[in-house]
Amino acid sequence: MGDRLAIIGGGIVGVAIARALVLRGFGDVTVFEKEDRLAAHQTGRNSGVVHAGLYYQPGTLKARLCAAGRISIRDYCAEKNLPYREVGKLVVAVDESELAALADIERRSLANGVPDLARLDGLDRLREIEPSVAGIAAVHSPHTAAVDYGAITEAMAEDVRSHGGTILTGHEVVALHIEGQTVRVRTRDSEYLVDRVIACAGLQSDVVAHLVGADPSPKILPFRGEYWALAAARTDLVRGMIYPVPDPRFPFLGVHFTRGVYDDVHVGPNAVPALAREGYTWLTISPKDTWDSLRWPGAGTLAKQHWRMGLDEISGSLLKPLYYRKARRFIPELRMNDLTSKTAAGVRAQAWGRDGALLDDFAVDQVGPVTLLRNAPSPAATSSMAIADHLIEHYVFARTTD
Repeated sequence: MGDRLAIIGGGIVGVAIARALVLRGFGDVTVFEKEDRLAAHQTGRNSGVVHAGLYYQPGTLKARLCAAGRISIRDYCAEKNLPYREVGKLVVAVDESELAALADIERRSLANGVPDLARLDGLDRLREIEPSVAGIAAVHSPHTAAVDYGAITEAMAEDVRSHGGTILTGHEVVALHIEGQTVRVRTRDSEYLVDRVIACAGLQSDVVAHLVGADPSPKILPFRGEYWALAAARTDLVRGMIYPVPDPRFPFLGVHFTRGVYDDVHVGPNAVPALAREGYTWLTISPKDTWDSLRWPGAGTLAKQHWRMGLDEISGSLLKPLYYRKARRFIPELRMNDLTSKTAAGVRAQAWGRDGALLDDFAVDQVGPVTLLRNAPSPAATSSMAIADHLIEHYVFARTTD
């Protein structure tokens, strides 16, 4: 096909879209990534979990694309001989106050077709799966898996190149000009004329949307998630993944234990406001990013709703004993010195509206020949190949056949 397509963003979603396009015969596909490597931000800094679809409201785009994406990622790893480990996930109710929310997760999981889901009641049943865990009930997802999303992204990028596509790292897009049915893409050093643009810019998605005059809402509010590494001599405390029952009042899951694809175990993440879009430590501060968040119309509403959670998360970030206390609820044998060091943090691109509401589902805008992926929260990495198929079917092909 003769269309020239540009993908903005070299995370797993952007590269998956480029790969899907070249495999469908679109030969002139170019990925623009501002960093000097692919998967530099959310893709390369997440927990590496392939989600099975336990939490998502049935019928939502997240629920549907997660189910399809899990299978695609599993099959792709098998095809490319990439590591894929079904270590399983146990979502644990520690006390009776969490049983209603656990039942809701079970209901959603069954509606979403989570394979081989099992409800477990009683500590003895839980400890058949996780011998060190504490709790009174749980749901177990045996096919929740761990992967290396950075390695998957690199393999997809090689597919793009081998089918005639181009990957340009170190090419930050600074301007987009819609000229009739074409788009002029300008980086700091050069210009490109293309027929369509698909922007998957993650933490910069609202910035890229602004380049084409899209609605400022939703805006990106960066949340940093920090992980502690579990001491190598104590990783036997966790066989797979141990997750809390999320509080439905809050948008984040809470601290959990995850065995990675390379057998490391990390504890986290928390969720603290980042002081920069790419603020991976408290010392990384962008006055502009912080001010933009504070003056957003929804800032007051969000702060009023979630200030207690925010204070609790910030305290746990700054004070290790508070973080440890949250983790120890699930593994009483855990000692504070088992949490050896903070590993590389990630920043989540959380989209929020003018009313202060945090967007939960995937969100897409269309401005002429430019498709904007405005919100792609977890499980976006799991869903990446399914997101690619969805965007191509409903946006790229739809416009091609207009």
